[in-house]
Formats: sequence, structure tokens, C-alpha cells
Amino acid sequence: MGSWIYPNIPLDDNRVGKAVIKNAQVSIKDLYNVCKAIRGMNVKEAQEFLQRVQERKESLPYWRYSHGASHKSNISKKWKVKSGRYPDKAVRYVLKALGNAMANAQGKGLDEDKLKIVHIAAHKGLLIKRFLPRAFGRATKKYNRTSHIEVIVGEV
Repeated sequence: MGSWIYPNIPLDDNRVGKAVIKNAQVSIKDLYNVCKAIRGMNVKEAQEFLQRVQERKESLPYWRYSHGASHKSNISKKWKVKSGRYPDKAVRYVLKALGNAMANAQGKGLDEDKLKIVHIAAHKGLLIKRFLPRAFGRATKKYNRTSHIEVIVGEV
């Protein structure tokens, strides 16, 4: 299995906290929109926003893969997007990755109130292939798609 390589960020390695969650059984389509929504935010603001999405007080805007998503009335005007959803599983995994990155940054002595999300991305992971037996000796493919989440937070 290959090694994980973080992207090149023009910050000092001692001034950032990094975290990766590999092979999370979450839709890459949901993770894409969650990552795009919180990219560049302050870490505390991002966590509060994602908590509101989990509680269904505010919906997460969908820029891509939004076919069939309803026009939510509780999307704030700052997003300039009409459609949104509540991707609970994706939000749960991103919150976990943010918490890990923040803990790693605190371990290096960084101030948690000044932390900002420098980089966050979702990538396709492994494809878990299985087969479901059917009648008359046939079988149906059953694929589970996984995703990777990488987060880098830094003092800016």
C-alpha cells in the first residue's frame, strides 16, 4: 500500500495541525460539498456551522451533485446557492477530522482561537466489492465506496 502525501502548503510545518481519515464509508459527493462549504473558515466557526447542519437548523449548500436536492429556505444568503441538504454522516466524519487536526495543532502549542482551515479535501478511497447471491445461481454486485478526508489547519 502506498504512503500518504500531504499537499504542499507554504506554511511552516511547526505552525500547522494535520489529520487524515482514510477509507471512511461516506459518499464522496456529500464530502465534496461539506469540504467546499467550510474551506477557509475559522475552525470554531466551521464546527459551529456543522453542528447546526447536524441539528437541521441550517442546511448545507450543494454546488455540485445537487440534482434532486430541494430548495431549502434556511440557507443563508451568503452562499448564493438555492439547493441544500443535511448530509449527517459526512458532517460527522468531517467534524472528527477537524477535531483531530485541532488537537494536533494544540499539541504543537498553537492557539485554538486563531486556527483557520488552510486545506481540506475529499478523495475517492477503496472500492469494497462484494456479491449478493440471487435466485437461479445468479449474483448481483454490491459495491461499497469509501472516501479519504484530509485536513490542514494553521495559525494565520
